[in-house]
Amino acid sequence: MNRAGRGGSVAEVAQVDFHERQLTLKLVYFGPPLSGKTTNLRALHDRVDAAGRGRLMTLDTKDDRTLFFDLLPIFFRTTALSFRIKVYTVPGQPMHDATRRVVLAGADGVVFVADSSPAQAYANRASWDGLAQSLAELDLAATPVIAQYNKRDLPDAVPLERCDRFDLPTRRLYPASARAGGGVLATFFGVLAASWDALDGPLSLT
Repeated sequence: MNRAGRGGSVAEVAQVDFHERQLTLKLVYFGPPLSGKTTNLRALHDRVDAAGRGRLMTLDTKDDRTLFFDLLPIFFRTTALSFRIKVYTVPGQPMHDATRRVVLAGADGVVFVADSSPAQAYANRASWDGLAQSLAELDLAATPVIAQYNKRDLPDAVPLERCDRFDLPTRRLYPASARAGGGVLATFFGVLAASWDALDGPLSLT
């Protein structure tokens, strides 16, 4: 799950309108239960100018866990292209595995949101392994994935240098405290850049 070219056709995933010079990207926030995926979206929504964002749609259970998915559409334009970015989260609970795969299908980039609590190390790894399996089964094994360690404000947060780098010793880890908004934009721009790099060559976007 590195920044390599896709196994299949990139054009089958990213939606590109060359006539209108518009690129639609699908980004998915994935991770164990209560790691802060929805909190990331809410913080991102608060930091995007109102003219460049759509409505944040959430479906939550009574215990404040994501039941199906959250969606935050973001719009912006450069001199060369206009972008429509659909940002989703998926439920972390194991019982929602089928839902996660539905939302993950067609993703152009993934943010894996890990929990910095030492008690959540096993849950982080189990969720990562589930993500890898789902991407492989969806023929998305080469989709760019970046890793965020959320809840860096916890008093017992695992030091970043000791955190699991998920099978890649050189993997960059994005520290965040999503409730306060720290690291949220850096993570978003990190996955956006990784997705752009994966698409630019095959689609000749520049």
